[in-house]
Amino acid sequence: MPVNKNALCPCLLTEGSYSENSACSTRGGEDNSRLLFVDGAARTFTLNIDMSALAVLMGLIDVTEPKFCVAVIAIIFNPFFWNVIARWEHRTRGLTRLFGGPNTACYSLGILILLLNVYRSHSITVAMKGQPRWEALDNALVYFSGAALMAIGSLFVISSFLALGFTGTFLGDYFGILMDHKVTGFPFNVMDNPMYWGSTANYLSLALMNASPVGVVLTAVVGLSYRIAIAYEGPFTEEIYRQRSQRCKHK
Repeated sequence: MPVNKNALCPCLLTEGSYSENSACSTRGGEDNSRLLFVDGAARTFTLNIDMSALAVLMGLIDVTEPKFCVAVIAIIFNPFFWNVIARWEHRTRGLTRLFGGPNTACYSLGILILLLNVYRSHSITVAMKGQPRWEALDNALVYFSGAALMAIGSLFVISSFLALGFTGTFLGDYFGILMDHKVTGFPFNVMDNPMYWGSTANYLSLALMNASPVGVVLTAVVGLSYRIAIAYEGPFTEEIYRQRSQRCKHK
């Protein structure tokens, strides 16, 4: 009984038919030809790989386009900026002296971070609109999946803000505005850094709802920039609270 040739190997075979009990192995040639050894006999077949979908996808993304580059710069700049400024404040209390107090300084930096994030979102939207949509994503299922993801991401962002408050969200620890206890309720009992990952989910949902492959790429850049920021922020913040704990013990 003939066997489905595709079942023998995860590729398409263009020559030969083989029995169900035949033992086969393959050896590659220099081009897309292969040798198939069936019961010790060599048979030649051709490996047919359809690269058209990948080629189409790559053709929809232009990483040299100026709007794309602006969006990437905005994504990378934001966490770099607030980490540098917050660490400088923690070391020198420069913003506290400038604004006359830690709370005013923290609120001022927080408002600036919000404005930078608004510009980042705007630049990502402009970059998506400036490049083609992908037909594979342009359907109702993907659109409503993106809408559902937007709802989940927004839930994480908003609930994180409500749990932390303004100063807890916008680096109040670096200004000496420390929380009494670590927040362990929702959404922090679901995942670490829910605001960052909720924000990343929102950008991905925006890309899906707009069938934008470049939006997916920019979302990956957002996720990577947050991952790097977490690697720097987490240990530093823990050290701030460790130092406070030591000071309390010595009182």
